[in-house]
Amino acid sequence: MEAYRDQVGVWTWGIGITQAAGVDVLAYKDRPVSVQTCLDAFAALVKRRYWPDVLEAFGSFGLTEAQSAAALSFHYNTGAIGTATWVQLVKDGDLKAAEASMMTWCKPQSLVPRRASECALFFQQKWPQAMTLRCLGVKKPGYSPDPNQIRVLDVAL
Repeated sequence: MEAYRDQVGVWTWGIGITQAAGVDVLAYKDRPVSVQTCLDAFAALVKRRYWPDVLEAFGSFGLTEAQSAAALSFHYNTGAIGTATWVQLVKDGDLKAAEASMMTWCKPQSLVPRRASECALFFQQKWPQAMTLRCLGVKKPGYSPDPNQIRVLDVAL
């Protein structure tokens, strides 16, 4: 896996890692590494940068494993766990409003399936049927993901 430009042109590497995460993504431009290296970097980044924010946002509210995973996914994608209204609604016990509020975080529109999956996981404890990772090659010279070079890996534990 190597650096590529995502659908809006942001340089990205591995499992959606961008410069905003504090990683030198361009260090992986034209320098592919193994999927395991990407998974290890992702796990370390989540533990160091995103998980503490989720814990802080929910405070003493007891999250289940499914809720923790959904909140972490949301925060990794948006960076907004500390300001998202749905978090306070959950803590206040208004789960219906919280779920509706979480679904407002769907820009671009391509995020609707991700947000729906996070809602199903958080509010119904419904894990996705498949836990797969799509690894796409990089189409040059534009460095866009190449759907003609795709591997799907099962990453379920």
